[in-house]
Amino acid sequence: MKLPSFIQIYNELIAIPTISSVTNDKIDCPNKELIDKLANWFAELGFKISLVSVPNTRNKYNLLATYSNDSNHTKGGLLLSGHTDTVPFDEGLWSKNPFKVTEVDNKWYGLGTADMKGFFAFILDALRDIDLKTLNKPLHILATADEEITMAGAAYFAQNTQLQPDCTIIGEPTSLIPIRAHKGFTANVIRVIGKSGHSSDPEKGINAIEVMHLVIGKLLELKQTLKEQYHNNSFAVPYPTMNLGMIKGGDAANRICGCCELLLDIRVLPEIDANSLYDLVCNTLKPIMDRYPNRIQVENEVDPIGGYECQKEEPALKEVEKLLNQTAETVNYSTEAPFLNQIAPTIVLGPGSIEQAHQPDEFVSMDYLKPTKIAIESLIKRFCL
Repeated sequence: MKLPSFIQIYNELIAIPTISSVTNDKIDCPNKELIDKLANWFAELGFKISLVSVPNTRNKYNLLATYSNDSNHTKGGLLLSGHTDTVPFDEGLWSKNPFKVTEVDNKWYGLGTADMKGFFAFILDALRDIDLKTLNKPLHILATADEEITMAGAAYFAQNTQLQPDCTIIGEPTSLIPIRAHKGFTANVIRVIGKSGHSSDPEKGINAIEVMHLVIGKLLELKQTLKEQYHNNSFAVPYPTMNLGMIKGGDAANRICGCCELLLDIRVLPEIDANSLYDLVCNTLKPIMDRYPNRIQVENEVDPIGGYECQKEEPALKEVEKLLNQTAETVNYSTEAPFLNQIAPTIVLGPGSIEQAHQPDEFVSMDYLKPTKIAIESLIKRFCL
């Protein structure tokens, strides 16, 4: 089987719905069709293929494709990684077909063109012009599941792999600027269980909105404490941030509110353990919990995602900066880097802009086509030859 053209590969990847949704299983899609397609293409190029079912997902898979001319294929070389899923889309806000690559004004539109199924098309296209038999270090391609919701695919891979590459590249849309660090985050649901009743006699009830008012006051104190205690000038926003993202409670003006919920987002610097934030929030709210026993619940909406940092002095990072003639930067959004950085120095680098990610009419500018292919070829030759 001969590989299809670059645009056909791109189109076939975009045409397969691979939406991830943690809240709506009706729109959550399996990724097996896309994984099988990638497996066939990489197998055609001589890669050895491993497909692994990822636990705690709705029957989704990781793909690892490896090309090695050495019997010891676990050490050294390069790992190119991307996720196979996309976010949901609002059909009413898209002016193009999200499952077809549409070219308009030097842009390729489609769901996943930038974030980030298109990265696999760039890899395959670059490999056409490389004689893989000349590689003296292994080249690995990783395609993961569920990055957009739980990052279960990357987490499972990092926990179980024996690979020790010299460098990992995650092809998220960074405008081809290398990214060496990003913040971690946690999302908490805080629920106040009050006691409902008629508003004419407030003392007979416990108003959940009023208790939540006390909760918010304590959280804002924590927000200020985090800002004062932690600082990292590598980031544009150099301190941890807290966002009160959603609140809901009550059902009538003449009824004491019986339940109030708050969604909370905390973004932390890489040096802060994201897993510690749950206890930090609970300890902050302890005085109110003691005042209202068994009426305040704190839950993780999703498992915390740690921050990540590839040190400036890391040789692999310096090589990537030299190859691209670009100084690495930091960002506030999250990727799979905290997991893959456990096994190798990891840099986030890919075509397209993060400004188009998760947006209606997502696109990748065609200006990235040639430089991305050159960048991938250069990375493979540097780390695998």
